[in-house]
Amino acid sequence: MRVEIWSDIACPWCYVGKARFEKALAAFPHREQVEVVHRSFELDPGRAKGDVQPVISMLTRKYGMSEGQAEAGEDNLGAQAAGEGLPYRTRGRDHGSTFDMHRLLHLARARGRQEELLDLLYRANFAEERSVFDDDGRLVELAVAAGLDADAVREVLADPTAYADEVRADQREAAELGASGVPFFVLDRKYGVSGAQPAEVFTEALTRAWGERPPLTAVGGDAQACGPDGCAVPQK
Repeated sequence: MRVEIWSDIACPWCYVGKARFEKALAAFPHREQVEVVHRSFELDPGRAKGDVQPVISMLTRKYGMSEGQAEAGEDNLGAQAAGEGLPYRTRGRDHGSTFDMHRLLHLARARGRQEELLDLLYRANFAEERSVFDDDGRLVELAVAAGLDADAVREVLADPTAYADEVRADQREAAELGASGVPFFVLDRKYGVSGAQPAEVFTEALTRAWGERPPLTAVGGDAQACGPDGCAVPQK
C-alpha cells in the first residue's frame, strides 16, 4: 500500500501531522508493506528566495491579526507539538521560500534519503535558532547530515531548474486531487485525509484502505516455482 503525503516545510501542522501519522503507522500490523512518499506543496509559491521575514510579522500581515493573536497562535502550536514530543520555538523563527528545500527533497528521494532530509528540515525550521531560509550553506549541511553528497546538493542549488518540474508536478497533482491545504494524505489513491488529524483517524484510514485492497488475480496455470520446500525440478 502506498501513502502519499503533500506537505510544506513552513507548515507547522505538517510537522505535527507527520508525527501523528507515524504514531499510527508504527502500530499498524502491516507497516512493513506501506510505502510512504512525500510530495511537494508550497504554501507561499510566489515568494522570492531572498524575501525572509519573522513568522509573527508574516502572520500579522497575511491574516490581518494582531501581534498578540499571532503569538497566541504560535503558543498553541507549540503546545500541540509538545504533545507529540516535538520541539518547537514559538518565538524568533523566520518564514521564507521553501522551493529549494522541495527541490532537494526530490533529489533525496532519488537517493533514498527523503525521509531523513525531511525530518532534518522540519527540526531545523521549527526547533533550531539558525534560519533555513536564504542560506544555501545551511541547506547543504542538513542535506549532508541526511546522507546526500555535498557536491550533488550544491549542483541542485546552483541550478534553479533542477527538480523544479517535479515540484510543480506535485503541486498540480495536489490541486487535481482537491487538496487546498496541507498536510494532505492520500492512501492508495482511494482515501484522502486532510490536516493534522489525531493518530486514531490515521489508524482508521490505514485499516480501511488495507482491508479494501483488491485480492490478487492469478493469471496462467501452475508452473515451476521455488518455495519453502525447495525448487521443483522437471523430470525427464
